[in-house]
Amino acid sequence: MLTGKIYHPEDKHPDEWQQDLNPDASKGQNYGLVGPHPEKDNARTAFDLKDVHRRLRDFNDDELKQIPVLPPGSRLEQDASYLDLADPNRAEFKALGNMDAGPDNDYVPKTEVHYQLWNRLIGVTEPARTGQAEAR
Repeated sequence: MLTGKIYHPEDKHPDEWQQDLNPDASKGQNYGLVGPHPEKDNARTAFDLKDVHRRLRDFNDDELKQIPVLPPGSRLEQDASYLDLADPNRAEFKALGNMDAGPDNDYVPKTEVHYQLWNRLIGVTEPARTGQAEAR
């Protein structure tokens, strides 16, 4: 029988003991499947972050405004694809359920970026895949 309730591990113990008994209660939970990530509301973008803006000088302001950057402490969704703009290699990676955005990370979730813009972010140069093919 389905009750419609969503189990939240952080509600398992009384508040005064929760942190001691289960400090990583929600690690591994993909809340994107059961509800919104609060950090996706009014997300910071590459345009808003000066150091990221500087690193992505080949992108115009409108494009930078379309690249959300997760704030520190954001939980990454297991098996979702991300890219860290702070990493000079900018390699796409799949997140594990216990991963969070740290203060030195500028994580971009693939699901939130147009595929042609994503391809440019990861270094694809083929014009047909980046939307920069000349009209014929």
